[in-house]
Amino acid sequence: MKRSRRYEEAIKNTDRSRTYVLDEAVKLLKDLANSKFDETVELAVRLGVDPKRSDQMVRSTTVLPHGTGKTLRVLVLTKGQEAEAKAAGADMVGSQDYLEKIKNGWLDFDACIATPDVMGEVAKLGKILGPKGLMPNPKVGTVTQDVAKAVREIKKGRVEFRSDKTGNVHLPVGKVSFKAEQLLDNMMEFWRDLWKAKPPTAKGHYIRSAYLTSTMGPSFKLDLQDIALRLK
Repeated sequence: MKRSRRYEEAIKNTDRSRTYVLDEAVKLLKDLANSKFDETVELAVRLGVDPKRSDQMVRSTTVLPHGTGKTLRVLVLTKGQEAEAKAAGADMVGSQDYLEKIKNGWLDFDACIATPDVMGEVAKLGKILGPKGLMPNPKVGTVTQDVAKAVREIKKGRVEFRSDKTGNVHLPVGKVSFKAEQLLDNMMEFWRDLWKAKPPTAKGHYIRSAYLTSTMGPSFKLDLQDIALRLK
């Protein structure tokens, strides 16, 4: 894969053979960011789980104190709680009209919340919503009677994370323009929730490695001992 000249210049200022404590990694990432747009900052974590076993799948949510830097468009599918959803800040609220639009390929939203009474119809759209990570799920609070609370949490910065087919988790934790303290707050909240989501059947080291990167910048391998000490 051919790298850009900007990337090649940035990587000269990193040591690929070492690990970085969080403060240092954040400082370097911000110092080296020189794109014309506000790059997304992302964590990539390799977990010690068996992705082939359903009882070792990691799936949960975390509420980032400072959000992701992106304004999320929230769709609420409900029959009867339209007023509550709109008052809480939902961008789109309805039921059959939106179900039809989704069936025809419309996916112009970032998060989907549903009340239990419409899940029978929503479930039929699993092949459309599932691959996009938009399928409502009670385990992550997007199938609920309290739609107002769910909308407020997502608007505040609640994001879902899940292990992929290789046992890795990827999560946006902010923007390069965030203050270092904001990125650190967001990351530590995620680390706490990731540990809470550890499957009981997972043995050995739960977190194998972790990297911090930005959209156009190099990645920094994180010092897991530093993170463990911060969690105590």
